[in-house]
Amino acid sequence: MANTYTQLHIQLVFAVKLRADLIQKEWKEGLHRYITGMFQKNNHKMLQINSMPDHTHILIGMRPDQSLSSLVKNVKTESSKWIKENKLCRSFAWQEGFGAFSYSKSHVPEVIRYIQNQEAHHKKETFLDEYRRLLKAFEIDYDEKYIFKEPE
Repeated sequence: MANTYTQLHIQLVFAVKLRADLIQKEWKEGLHRYITGMFQKNNHKMLQINSMPDHTHILIGMRPDQSLSSLVKNVKTESSKWIKENKLCRSFAWQEGFGAFSYSKSHVPEVIRYIQNQEAHHKKETFLDEYRRLLKAFEIDYDEKYIFKEPE
């Protein structure tokens, strides 16, 4: 789009279906490379990605010519297929929905460090507590019954 100038930094958070601990250390870097390629293919800039066994955080520089919902749907669908095709996990699926949080350029280095340090962070705070804290910090109204489900 000619004459379109944007600076959109979005942190995406989405969980494995039922928050099951399915993302394994042995293949998470390959998953990150695959997901990074998908964002790049769609002309968005991957700034940081990290996963815990039950969820993923991604920070991107987003272009305005694609809807966020269609981008996330595509990434989740295709990455699930990649995991299954590579026989990394037979019954892998992402939970429905996602969180998206916007940041100014001045906050990007802090968010990158936050995502990089997920392992240490989650020794002190659960994923659900973290997610609720983000929703509250960004003043996003939510219904508790639609928050990512507890593992059964």
